[in-house]
Amino acid sequence: MTENLQSRCLANWNMEMKLDPAKDDLPLMANTGHMLVKHYVLDLDVDFKSQVIEGTVVLFFEPGSRCKKGGSAGEGACLSQSDETCKIRASEPCHSPVTNVSARSSKTGYNDFAVCAKGEKDTSDKNGNHSNGEQASGISSSKNCCDIENHGSEDFLLVLDCCDLSVLKVEEVDVAAVPGIEKFARSAKLTDAEELRNLRNQIVHELVTLPADHWREQLYYYTRCSQAPGCGELLFSTGTWSLMIRKAEVQAPRDFPHAIRIWYKTKPEGRSVTWTTDQSNRPCVYTMGSPINNRALFPCQEPPVAMSTWQTTVRTASCFVVLMSGENSAEPAHLQEGLLSWYYYVTMPMPASTFTIAIGCWTEVKQESHTADVQTNSEFSSLFSRADLRLIEGSCGHVGYPCRFQNPAASSQLVIPHRIFAPWCLKDRCAEILLELIPRCLSAAQATLGTHPFSRLDVLIVPSNFSSLGMASPHIIFLSQSVLTGGSHLCGTRLCHEIAHAWFGLAIGARDWTEEWISEGFATYLEDVFWAVAQQLPHDEAREQQELKALLRWRRLRDEVQNSEEELQVLRPNKENTGEVSESGTCIIKHGLNAEKIFMQVHYLKGYFLLQSLAKRIGEATYFEFLRKFVQKFHGQLILSQDFLYMLLEDIPEQKGYGLSVENIIRAWLDTSGIPKPLLEECQTWDQCRLVQQVNDEVTKWIQVNQRARKRSKRKRRQDEVAFQKVWVPDVHLCDGIKGSTS
Repeated sequence: MTENLQSRCLANWNMEMKLDPAKDDLPLMANTGHMLVKHYVLDLDVDFKSQVIEGTVVLFFEPGSRCKKGGSAGEGACLSQSDETCKIRASEPCHSPVTNVSARSSKTGYNDFAVCAKGEKDTSDKNGNHSNGEQASGISSSKNCCDIENHGSEDFLLVLDCCDLSVLKVEEVDVAAVPGIEKFARSAKLTDAEELRNLRNQIVHELVTLPADHWREQLYYYTRCSQAPGCGELLFSTGTWSLMIRKAEVQAPRDFPHAIRIWYKTKPEGRSVTWTTDQSNRPCVYTMGSPINNRALFPCQEPPVAMSTWQTTVRTASCFVVLMSGENSAEPAHLQEGLLSWYYYVTMPMPASTFTIAIGCWTEVKQESHTADVQTNSEFSSLFSRADLRLIEGSCGHVGYPCRFQNPAASSQLVIPHRIFAPWCLKDRCAEILLELIPRCLSAAQATLGTHPFSRLDVLIVPSNFSSLGMASPHIIFLSQSVLTGGSHLCGTRLCHEIAHAWFGLAIGARDWTEEWISEGFATYLEDVFWAVAQQLPHDEAREQQELKALLRWRRLRDEVQNSEEELQVLRPNKENTGEVSESGTCIIKHGLNAEKIFMQVHYLKGYFLLQSLAKRIGEATYFEFLRKFVQKFHGQLILSQDFLYMLLEDIPEQKGYGLSVENIIRAWLDTSGIPKPLLEECQTWDQCRLVQQVNDEVTKWIQVNQRARKRSKRKRRQDEVAFQKVWVPDVHLCDGIKGSTS
């Protein structure tokens, strides 16, 4: 091992050693530059008594982009774990996993796989509580695991993001044992173990690269392969944030097993899911948008570039309903008395962080005999339907999958199939508000942006401990019960916000997680547009409503800027380095675990004002036609801010003559803290809006009423306060929704 390689190895492992869950930055440890997960098959059992989810996940891999550029292992192509790991002795034996995991010390997380530089003292046992410490390790000893004197062998190390999990066993899957799998093998000639290894990897390669129109066959063989027997345990160990896996004497990613099975179970205190009770006091568990995403639900690759598909089978007691990110509306299968099995799948590759699950005694809220009257604003729909006819003729730029944007029937679908679920005690309230609102909001979104990216939607009212007003995931939206108390207005705007994430945040995602404004800024801007169309508002009335909201958001942004750290106010904290990762693919999400940032609105608000400013400058009709072109070009892909801005100015080149440039926009809006200068000039106009004046007059009137009430008896004053609450409660909730939403 060269001195440079040794220093880089130690530096990266020291990063893992020193990171603390209480610190500011979030590490993404997966070496996606070496190997990329293309598909997950999860097979899980849910036990509410122990509050544990246990089972297996089978991962299907392809070599990462860094490795595809090189030649053979002998030519130095992506050799071992050169950037993130140290050399491991290939002769080290694989020990069987310890079955009594509870007997292991919680401080063994790093000792199982310590980094020991020559002349350095290993102090990893002093790092405190390590989240993955209880699981068994397949590596027996730490003292020789980083033998820098041994130049004879460098085993490749696969690193996955993993936290708060007990990993029990890791094994290679013998996909070659699946009946009928021969069709994916170019040659059946097997002369030795190396040929068999190559055959297995070849089968996985052919399977993950099947054409999009073979998706049913692909899912079938994914299932069969996931059920194939194991063909050898793999060595593994964990750190606070990662699961590390290797196979002795395998030195390059292309030779590493492309299908592996991990046996694991979650911990009750795991931060990816929350175990609680719903509003009817019945048990439930769901993913609530944790800052650490899904790494405490299953070992995975968290970096956005690791876009994958998945399929999941969940077994639980028959009183529970399982909802999940899935293209199918799952119907449970009865396995035995009191036990049901639920199955979901997705065929559109997305980051693993978008995987969502909610299990509880949910009640479906169904439409009665009549159907909702779905209309759209003709001013929008006539313009955008013509644009759709032009756009659908183009080709998609994403990897192959069954894409709705190339399906004429999907492009004309105003309202996608949808279901509503809630705790029993909220069923009537949901029926009163949501049944009528959802079709209107879905139709308004389609009229504005075109084809719905996803084929169906579930909407769930989540337990009261949910810290946001809403959260969007593929095929499912979580809503807080709070939106039901504000009537149709608060619920409608929140629905529109989450529906907008289907386009911006899910179908189009940020390549760098620090660019949250790409998701939240667009959703905040589009919620006003969608809601105006859903309400069938005349243009002037819609403009006045949007100006009132702009004023409220401006005041919220101004207050936040005055009371937060400047570093947290920057939309691109990595600036010119945005989107860059290490050679192996690992990176740090700046401020990803900052408790203050989680509740900040700066990415929503500055992003919203940037998009609003561009729309005013360009003109709404031109701007929305461009947005549809942008969606058509980039759906199914990850983007950076520059991708949006460059395409905007290329599509509308006349704006360059007025001083509008990508560099100026980035400098003024994205790379600086505080209030952008263009916004300071624009905010003066909102106070003159008629609706704003009307609200100010109403507030002044009630202040005067309150002052007079102080001179009256206490009894009379209480009556006045009750009357005040009846008039203003919905609007107060509206303001709270603007200030407190976090997704």
